[in-house]
Amino acid sequence: MSPPSKRTGIAGFVASVGYALRGLRTQFATQVNTRIHAVATVLVVALGFWCGLTRLEWCAIVAAIGLVWTAEGLNTALEFLTDLVSPEHHPLAEKAKDVAAGAVLAAAIAAAVIGALIFLPKLVALG
Repeated sequence: MSPPSKRTGIAGFVASVGYALRGLRTQFATQVNTRIHAVATVLVVALGFWCGLTRLEWCAIVAAIGLVWTAEGLNTALEFLTDLVSPEHHPLAEKAKDVAAGAVLAAAIAAAVIGALIFLPKLVALG
């Protein structure tokens, strides 16, 4: 039996978006850290509007948010895949998960530094 044909054009694009949205729903439903990132995203965006960020500042904030969300998504995917191929504890599976989690931490730290560089001077000026 031949594999199903891949959708192309608009139908393929719509299907791809649907798969991506399903992935985000799975991530929200299964990952506490994703929900924490969502709250942080909403707070940072609200603070950005309140502080009147410049276009360049918004670019940095959006890039930082995107970096964290991307890292968290890849970490979640790697965790799911690792659990599939290594359901029993294995030292290499543990290392893979730890390295992926470390990447999320590095992204979150970078985002926090970017946020501090942008928001702290504005908040200090208000006080």
